[in-house]
Amino acid sequence: MSVRELVVLGTASQVPTRHRNHNGYLLRWDGEGILFDPGEGTQRQMVRAGVAAHDLNRICVTHFHGDHCLGLAGVIQRINLDKVPHEITAHYPRSGQRFFDRLRYATAYRETVGITEAPVAGDGPLARTGGYTLEARKLSHPVESYGYRIVEHDGRRMLPERLAAHGIKGPDVGRIQREGSLGGVSLEDVSEVRRGQRFAFVMDTRLCEGVHALAEGCDMLVIESTFLDEDEQLAVEHGHLTAGQAARVARDGGVRHLVLTHFSQRYTDPDEFERQARAAGYEGELTVAHDLLRVPVPKRR
Repeated sequence: MSVRELVVLGTASQVPTRHRNHNGYLLRWDGEGILFDPGEGTQRQMVRAGVAAHDLNRICVTHFHGDHCLGLAGVIQRINLDKVPHEITAHYPRSGQRFFDRLRYATAYRETVGITEAPVAGDGPLARTGGYTLEARKLSHPVESYGYRIVEHDGRRMLPERLAAHGIKGPDVGRIQREGSLGGVSLEDVSEVRRGQRFAFVMDTRLCEGVHALAEGCDMLVIESTFLDEDEQLAVEHGHLTAGQAARVARDGGVRHLVLTHFSQRYTDPDEFERQARAAGYEGELTVAHDLLRVPVPKRR
């Protein structure tokens, strides 16, 4: 059975707190695991969440501020210690290659696993698999930063009433799916487009074109909301979003499930982020993330 869910490993911005670890997010997407922004302590959080190094297939780093990447050293060494049997691909801003190199080889260890380095140099597709396309868009932050977006390939949904009307049943259903037509009946006659699911991951950024492009039409948007709305000027100065800004992005983009995260240590009431997001007009599913939370990707409509 395919599983699509977000496993939240950490939710703190800048520094960990008593209750929040540095950033870290694992997206389980069918048989793959994509680790986003492994901050300090991610390896331990993986253990607590029941996530193994063998579960990882890709690592995506938005930028090289410490709360988004300091855990790379430990995660990469754990991948090698556990002798993960498959290759792992790492995406990160090309401008931060020197930081990636330092973290990858921070200490002595025995390399047993091939890690393919696939740095990001601009907007556009990064990888195409049999099931999805991974894309990147540049964000607005004091250091170069990219957000990531997964777009599942569109498929087709068979329509039982149309199949019955054309007398197509049993093995012939699979045949028309494979061949595209059967006895003068086309696949389009008995099916409809099944829109692929979309997931976006948006961390440290001001409002910009890239934020809206990543969020557009997403089934799930994981997005930073470092500040509350009353501190919007601080957000702008430091290259971040407020809860209200993040919610308006989700509202305008038609996002089905909004996950707010990356919270400043200055705030003690997480419920206020939800209140401000709702006040901004977002009416879909809403989660204020906390460490070790699991959030299912919404089922297809």
